Amino acid sequence: MVSLSLASGIAYSQQGESRGSGEIPDLQGVYSIATVTMLERGEQFGGELVISAEQAAAVGETGASYLDDLVSNVGGAEAQVGGYNTFWMDPGERMAVIDGGIRTSIIVEPEDGRLPWAEGAQRRIFGSMRAQGAFDGPEVRPMGERCLVGFGSSGGPPMLPVLYNNHSQIVQTDDYVMILAEMNHDARIIRLKDSQHDEMHKWLGDSIGYYEGDSLVVETTNFHAQEGFRGALRHFFYLSADARITERFSRLDENTLLYRFTVDDPAVYSRPWSGELPMNAVEDQIYEYACHEGNYALPGILAGARRQELQAEFGPVGQ
Repeated sequence: MVSLSLASGIAYSQQGESRGSGEIPDLQGVYSIATVTMLERGEQFGGELVISAEQAAAVGETGASYLDDLVSNVGGAEAQVGGYNTFWMDPGERMAVIDGGIRTSIIVEPEDGRLPWAEGAQRRIFGSMRAQGAFDGPEVRPMGERCLVGFGSSGGPPMLPVLYNNHSQIVQTDDYVMILAEMNHDARIIRLKDSQHDEMHKWLGDSIGYYEGDSLVVETTNFHAQEGFRGALRHFFYLSADARITERFSRLDENTLLYRFTVDDPAVYSRPWSGELPMNAVEDQIYEYACHEGNYALPGILAGARRQELQAEFGPVGQ
């Protein structure tokens, strides 16, 4: 199936239909969206979207040492050192560059680079999450931890960088575009010859696409309700099940795509918000992300926590 899809898409720039003029753009390839640029703009940038190379170098150094500093600053054999250090990470080393400008945030609208939360939305959403109590059962563990989807918003939409596995592959055929995210091997199938969204709510939403000039435009809605929270080190936001996301993939040059998106979700945000980042072609292949659906390790982890609770209440157990 994969080989047939690839073969069908090789000459795709000479096939298909477009809503605009010109031939269908060839967007196929493996790309990386790894960058130290955050979704939201930090206060240290004073509201500026573009900064100097000197400022960007300082940001890169800070990002590269962040997790290692967490380990080096703790003491004692019993200290909690958190997760992996940067040996295991591949979050990117540089800030995103678009049109020669070094970007301080992925968000470009609103102009302040911040999420335009609707009044009371954060309190309502995250208060409801806290009301679930401790993460004592698999049904309330995060979706990424349960290996149902990738962490954060790695599979999209919108597609955003995370700590590792920031590669994705685009394959085009006459009827579909497939975007495979390396993180948890999430595959998004985008229908090109359809105008009606499926009523079924899916983990990555229901996507319909079309070509407009030299760009692929993708419209997505009907998200799975449990995939609302999107959290990772570099982004933290929420989508309602009825959010509508419009993405645009455009080729800048032989090695770069410009990825733009707009989130329209009046249940959560006071206005639509938009972002953009480069997708840089790489010669690497997509690796298998060995995270099995349901996460076979999760029962053992939860059982260990229950045992610790018993020991705390009754003393050593089974000795």
